[in-house]
Amino acid sequence: MRKEDRADLFRTRLNQRLAASGKSRSALAREAGVDRSTIAQLLSGDDVRLPNAHLAAECAAALGVSADWLLGLSERPEPAAEVLSASFRIASARRTPADEQIIAWHQEAAGHKIRYVPATIPDLLKTEALLEWEYAAFLDKTPEQARRAMRETVEWLRAPGSDYEICVPIDMIRSLARGEGYWAGLGEDVRAAQIDFMAERCEKLYPSLRLYLYDARKVFSAPITVFGRLLAVVYVGQFYLVYRESRQVQALTEHFDILVRESEVEARNAGAIIRGFMDEDRGSRPGAQA
Repeated sequence: MRKEDRADLFRTRLNQRLAASGKSRSALAREAGVDRSTIAQLLSGDDVRLPNAHLAAECAAALGVSADWLLGLSERPEPAAEVLSASFRIASARRTPADEQIIAWHQEAAGHKIRYVPATIPDLLKTEALLEWEYAAFLDKTPEQARRAMRETVEWLRAPGSDYEICVPIDMIRSLARGEGYWAGLGEDVRAAQIDFMAERCEKLYPSLRLYLYDARKVFSAPITVFGRLLAVVYVGQFYLVYRESRQVQALTEHFDILVRESEVEARNAGAIIRGFMDEDRGSRPGAQA
């Protein structure tokens, strides 16, 4: 931007903010620590000079805006601290993804596409037996609360226009079928019923719900949820990192899209592939070929 254009923009924005604030030129001069004539020169169309950094900062502080906005370096008039507060915050988590905050964000994003990378597998794809087993360890969330949240999400998915994409590491499903790692101690009957339920639900809810399985050795993701263009949330256990600034939301959307592109299993085939994991586990046991 040419110096003359920047000076003109500064003058225009200073006039706008001064009028909106209801302050007089004398009051602005007093708060900025300069003579009234200095403010008159800044507001006059006859002077193409820009104020020095100190005066620009004092005027911005007096009017409750950022100096960057007055100088045309930003389109956000709020001071930097307020911009940061509006675009990013930390919200308490209930140690589980099925809590009131997640439900509230879903309601806020009604009509928008949801992109989701769960910490394990999504609650809406879990049987009640698995929810009982998993949520029994959580002191602040009962299995019944988890079931209710799951049912509400399924009802949301059945509404016209719903669009839900989920990415899960393929090894998470394999380890579930085998009862390994996170799923150690979960009985085979529960695991088999869970695999069948998840596969059936993927098939029945497709294409409103699309599940992609990616190889975590090739591409990694923390648990995230992107609520359309409105906000994106990263789950870190005790907290959610909540992003609302458009560039941040877009960056996490692009990250999710990479997971989809790198997926080993397309959503259309997810049900059949998931069922195969349980058969694969049974076939790998000693004596299975006898």
